[in-house]
Amino acid sequence: MFKLRGRVEVNPTEDLEKVKQAVDRLFGNLKFEYEQRGSRGILYFTSSTKDSLSKLKRIVRQDLIRDAVRSHLKMCIENGRLRFYLNKQVAYAGHVSLCEPEGESPLGPIEVEVECPDPRELINWLTEK
Repeated sequence: MFKLRGRVEVNPTEDLEKVKQAVDRLFGNLKFEYEQRGSRGILYFTSSTKDSLSKLKRIVRQDLIRDAVRSHLKMCIENGRLRFYLNKQVAYAGHVSLCEPEGESPLGPIEVEVECPDPRELINWLTEK
């Protein structure tokens, strides 16, 4: 069993397609849904295959940030799930920057939650040498 779920806020000053591109540059095989809430929108994305994390894995290796990502993600395990946040602007540039849910990503973060049998094993796979 593997389930990836995520959401990202789309601010009134942002282009929905560019926000979608930011997410798509880090993840693959996603299904998107968009919901308008007043002047803001929320872009939801899901996947049921571990393969959806392959782009993220490649970028983490390419950018030489495996150790930092591994230590950060290990602190993000809660109730058998992995929940982490990514900087939206950095994602649009095709890179990975983990951040906190508030304050570190001016346009709001990309929130990602992964449900799988063993989150630690998944982290080791994402950050393997």
